[in-house]
Amino acid sequence: MELQNEYLDHVVKLAIEYLPKLLMALLLLYFGFKLSNYLARILARTLERLGMSSSLLTFTRSLANIGLKLLLLFTVAAVAGVDITAFVAVLAAAGFAVGLALQGSLSNFAAGIIIVLFRPYKVGDWIELDEKFGQVEEVEIFNTIIVTPGRKTLIIPNGRVVENIVTNYSRKGFIRLDIRATMPYGESFPRVRNIILQEMLAIEKVLKNPVPEVGIESFDSHNVILAVRPYAHPDDYWQVMFEAYERIKAAFNRHGIRIAYPEGVELGTIGE
Repeated sequence: MELQNEYLDHVVKLAIEYLPKLLMALLLLYFGFKLSNYLARILARTLERLGMSSSLLTFTRSLANIGLKLLLLFTVAAVAGVDITAFVAVLAAAGFAVGLALQGSLSNFAAGIIIVLFRPYKVGDWIELDEKFGQVEEVEIFNTIIVTPGRKTLIIPNGRVVENIVTNYSRKGFIRLDIRATMPYGESFPRVRNIILQEMLAIEKVLKNPVPEVGIESFDSHNVILAVRPYAHPDDYWQVMFEAYERIKAAFNRHGIRIAYPEGVELGTIGE
């Protein structure tokens, strides 16, 4: 019975000593997370008013949010009575081990800093990477988020961006479309060229400067292969592409321009 009373007294003493600290730590953790999110939003709005780019804004906000939460965890540990010196030593050892295991993630983090500083692209740009084409939606600490014209979301590690060739279609403000058409050998190229140019210039979204280009790309056994190259804003890429093919087909039909089918050399007319 005496042993039980001693044990109970010990538990009560521990509760009296540590329970207030624990409750204070929990309250601090709860309100601290809310405060860190609030401060991150305030920082983002302030930087936005100062004219910071969207790419750098997203990256800075994420980095500040993580830093505030780490600071909060150290503060909560100190309030709870945890030995910070020992905790930091353990954390450093754990960080070293995790760093070795996550070398790829750390390289993505470093690549993210490079992207933000040197800005090979920014939010809203149309880029192509590893044969993946899309519009940059967000530049995060470890990844770049792009959305394809088919509304698919691609999450690309920043390390891949630094290690590969990135084609930025928005840097110059316009993009060239590479369209192919065919004409028979017996047809007049200047005539066909003028017909196609008129159709390209009739498309509302096609830029008048630079002027669309039409030339002979190559020859095959049945047709002359034509390269049609109008220019448009990257946001209008697919609209211009579809309308260009539609107009070329309709123009060939109106002007009686024939093509050779792959099955043979017999020439056939193009329907509506």
